[in-house]
Amino acid sequence: MAEVDGLCAPGFGPVRAALAELLATQDVGASAAVYVDGEPVVDLWGGYADEARTVPWRRDTIVNVFSTSKTITALCALMLADRGELDLDAPIARYWPEFAAAGKERVLVRHALAHTAGLPTLHAGRTAAYLYDWLAVTAQLAAQEPEWEPGTDAGYHGLTQGFLVGEVVRRVTGHTLGAFVAAEVAGPLGVDFHIGLPAELDARVAPVIPPPSDLAEQPDEAETEDESGGPRFHALDANTPAWRRAEIPAANGHGNARAVAAALSALACGGVSQGKRLLSAAGCARAWEQQFHGVDRVLGGPRARYGMGFRLEGSTCSWGGWGGSLALFDPDRRMAVAYAMNRMRDADTRGLEIITAVYESLG
Repeated sequence: MAEVDGLCAPGFGPVRAALAELLATQDVGASAAVYVDGEPVVDLWGGYADEARTVPWRRDTIVNVFSTSKTITALCALMLADRGELDLDAPIARYWPEFAAAGKERVLVRHALAHTAGLPTLHAGRTAAYLYDWLAVTAQLAAQEPEWEPGTDAGYHGLTQGFLVGEVVRRVTGHTLGAFVAAEVAGPLGVDFHIGLPAELDARVAPVIPPPSDLAEQPDEAETEDESGGPRFHALDANTPAWRRAEIPAANGHGNARAVAAALSALACGGVSQGKRLLSAAGCARAWEQQFHGVDRVLGGPRARYGMGFRLEGSTCSWGGWGGSLALFDPDRRMAVAYAMNRMRDADTRGLEIITAVYESLG
């Protein structure tokens, strides 16, 4: 069993054991956190921040969590809706007039949150560098035609969801999504989560270790378009300064399990985490409003239920990131769980192993 540091309240030993086992057998470095009733009961970390295993993973180590970033982006939209500044049932074009082009006047804010807007792919750009130009990407999305009647079907908006929601946040507040996260989520909660990472924090980042499938691709594939016509990026792009400085709200959030669990704890506990109110209980409930139930036309697989920015299953809302990170909140248990790591895998159950250990601990 690998050494694990941090907080583990009585009764949550299975979570510590699960993380130690993962660090001994699958992970290089990782963190896991559980918040109950808005307070941490598990805040663990261990392993190494680098593939060579020379730099220990410390309490303040952070990592790119890829699509787990979407959970924080959705939280921001729910907060603005709760304040009455954003109507989730309104057309996006109410806030972003240019977006009405190409038949998108009926695309609603909630369609963007639920991957039903019909804009799953960017039809411009070739490499990750295109994603670093916010104005170019959002102008392209404003000009694109939807691929299906908005609201009638779902297809995972892997990158576009963050730009769609983020531009609405920018139009409503006058601030980028990254600035909103810093001022309204991470700041009040005192946690490390960043969309657009300041250069002074680079030293605390654990570089991601790509999954085998990504490393197996030919290097020149980075210079070719994705089959779907949009920019193609690789895991190693996440280790570059350009990626870190950009705001890609669906994919380049940097943080650790503590930060994600603390933020989502607000949605599990009627709007309050660590004594700080982010939104009302009614505002939290909107996350559960089902927007789609069926087979995602991009992801395929079994039928899925999508709410306002989250996958719905049983009593939980969740979403995960490329390579293995995972976040979940359960209002019935007043609990939020998160797992973040640096070694990416193709077929992965590590986050589920942490969650299973959490529920075992709760009985």
